Amino acid sequence: MQLSRIPGLGGWDDDPLWAHFYDWTVEHRRLGGLAWRIGIQSDLQRLYDAAAEIGRQPAGARVLDIPCGGGVALRGLKPAQGVEYVAADIAQTMLDRTMRAAERRGVADQVEPRIADVGDLPFDDASFDLVVSFTGLHCFPDPARAVIEMVRVLKPGGVLTGSALLNDSGLHHEPMRRVGRAAGLLGPGCTGAQLVSWLDAQRMADVVLDRSGAIGYFRAIKRG
Repeated sequence: MQLSRIPGLGGWDDDPLWAHFYDWTVEHRRLGGLAWRIGIQSDLQRLYDAAAEIGRQPAGARVLDIPCGGGVALRGLKPAQGVEYVAADIAQTMLDRTMRAAERRGVADQVEPRIADVGDLPFDDASFDLVVSFTGLHCFPDPARAVIEMVRVLKPGGVLTGSALLNDSGLHHEPMRRVGRAAGLLGPGCTGAQLVSWLDAQRMADVVLDRSGAIGYFRAIKRG
């Protein structure tokens, strides 16, 4: 799906200014947290808590982060943790930024960058213990297909977790969604009910969706 873009904002292949601002807010807890509360009425701590699941993976585990963007989820990865962390994105500019972030955090030896389309992931079935997709689902042109693919590459007993801007978070967030789509930064998105139904359709267990302002945090386990 190709969307017309607002001049100057750029799409993901152009390394848009929005991506830099998003990364800055995540890395600056106090000012970034204030921006999240004012802009999208969301608690930034929720993102930190969700990313912490990465750091609980045992040595030898495989983690898929898609879309990795600028590497904000790397805050959950610990130096010398001993996991294989595949940072996947459709844009090389994002992979480059992720690897720079990995170097700064001292975890680059565990991170493998991969160009990947979430609608047709280049990975085997049941090949990851954890799949994370933070603030990504709303960017995909076909989010339902993305869920199918992320579940496909997950091992039985593995966890799929992430966050997304939801279409039913309130009319006061609708201008943001419209601008994002016009800029080529957002796809069609989904409501919370749609997301839960897609996870249920893939026979995921213990499906949880918690809302924090415009963002919904989801987590589910693949049945054995």
